[in-house]
Amino acid sequence: MSWSKWIFGLFLIIPSSWTRVSRLNSAIEKAETSYAEAKYPESAEDHLVLVNDFQLKSSYLDFDLALSHHYADKLEEAATYYDQTTQSEDKVLASFAYNQGGVLLGNKQEYQAALSKFQSALIKDPGNEQARYNYELLARWLKRDEERKEKEKNKPEPSEFAKRKKAEADRLVEQFRFADALKVMNDALAQDETVAAYQDFINSLKDVVEINEK
Repeated sequence: MSWSKWIFGLFLIIPSSWTRVSRLNSAIEKAETSYAEAKYPESAEDHLVLVNDFQLKSSYLDFDLALSHHYADKLEEAATYYDQTTQSEDKVLASFAYNQGGVLLGNKQEYQAALSKFQSALIKDPGNEQARYNYELLARWLKRDEERKEKEKNKPEPSEFAKRKKAEADRLVEQFRFADALKVMNDALAQDETVAAYQDFINSLKDVVEINEK
C-alpha cells in the first residue's frame, strides 16, 4: 500500500472513534442530568443506554441504575442492580448497596433477610453508620416482636368471670375512676388467674393511677 493510501485510510478510521467518544460523553452527560433533576424513570433509561449501547461495565454505574430504579418505584430492577453492586471491589460502595438492598427487603417485610443485608453492609464497611443504625433498630424490633408473640402465645383464655370483671372495669374507666377499675382487676386476678389475659390493661391502669397520685 502506498503512503498516500495508508494516510487516507487512517483519516477514515479516526473520525469514527472520535464520533463514538463524543456520543458516549453526551450519553453520560444526559444520564447525569436526568438523575440530578430527579427524573428517575428517564435516568434509568439513560443509564441503560450506557450499558446496552456502549457496553460500559462499572459497579458505580450499577449503583446509579439501582438508585434510579429504586426512586422510580421499579423495586425488582433496583434489587437486581444493588445485588450486582455488592460484588464491587470498592468496599464502601458494596456496603451502601447491601444497606439499600436491606431497605428494600425491610419494606417488603422480609425482616430476617433485611437484617442479613445490613449485617453484610457492616462487614464490608464497619464505618457505615446508616447500616449500623438500620441493623440495630431492626434487630431490636425483631427481638421485641418475638417476645410479644411468645407472650401472646402463653396468654390464658379469659374465663366468663374474667370477661365480666373487665367489662366492669371498662365502665369505671369511662367514669374516670381509674383507681377503682384497677382494684376490680387486681381483686379479680387474685380469684381467677385467667384475668392475666388483660395484663396490658391492668398495667395501663397502674400507670394512670400512679400519675394521678403524683
